[in-house]
Amino acid sequence: MFERLKEKWRVKSNTQLMVIFIVFAITGSASVKLGEPILEYLALTPERFQDLPFPKFWYYTLRLILIFPLYQVLLIVVGSLFLQHKFFWAFEKKMFHALLRKKKKKN
Repeated sequence: MFERLKEKWRVKSNTQLMVIFIVFAITGSASVKLGEPILEYLALTPERFQDLPFPKFWYYTLRLILIFPLYQVLLIVVGSLFLQHKFFWAFEKKMFHALLRKKKKKN
């Protein structure tokens, strides 16, 4: 399984692959952890949605919308700190182009 990932991502060593996994783990955890304080700073707490039907739905939907771009930025920053900027920049470009292609297909 790891050999297929190394080929697909054009990674040279198991060490580099492990660093990439660590960056993904840190970035995912950090984006979820940072989402709540950012929403609190913007005064978008769960209590704010109490007047709407399904208040938890709206709060968590907004939180997910915030987490997605936050994750993208953190992926580049954390990847750069781990000296993997080139890999993660290429990864982001691929993901962005894949999202654009799917959007164009729907239209």
